[in-house]
Amino acid sequence: MTDTARIGAVVLAGGRSSRFGKDKLAEPIHGRPMLEHAIDAVLAVADDVVVVGSPGSAIQASGRIRIVIDPVAFEGPLAGLATGLRALDGDVDRAVVVGGDMPTLVPAVLHRLLAALDDSSLAVLADDERPRPMPLAIHRAAGLKAADELLASGERRLRALLGAQATTVIPADSWRLDDPDGATLRDIDLPEDLPR
Repeated sequence: MTDTARIGAVVLAGGRSSRFGKDKLAEPIHGRPMLEHAIDAVLAVADDVVVVGSPGSAIQASGRIRIVIDPVAFEGPLAGLATGLRALDGDVDRAVVVGGDMPTLVPAVLHRLLAALDDSSLAVLADDERPRPMPLAIHRAAGLKAADELLASGERRLRALLGAQATTVIPADSWRLDDPDGATLRDIDLPEDLPR
């Protein structure tokens, strides 16, 4: 990856929060909404940041952040990824993709994911030898093509991308050098998942 490469980020924020019981992305963590923590992490690595929400969502952003809305509500994370990749500036080649419910992302790990794209179209992290679908780094054009093809076939899971593209899986003993506690993989599904 060259120093002049333009990097994008997609923050997926279009879910229902049904298991949480209310809008989890607005839930305060250390005095700020959960979503802001995920945005801060990607701002440390990306030039162009889009947050993908669902129709009718009350997501607000300022500065370098743009909000884009999924054309159809609750179609799943793969549809949100396609919406986000399509919305990035045309000169963005590589992008990181995270969930808005991932408040403890470590930017150094996101940098590591982006660097892994030198050898593949997609990069993900392993936890206990199992690849996790988010966070991920992806080549924008190839990722959008793969996502559109999967969506056309009826697929909605983000994990399906791992079998559709050349994928680098970064082992836990490598990325945990930057994140010993594994905080980057934490997402919030239930109120008891909130950091204390």
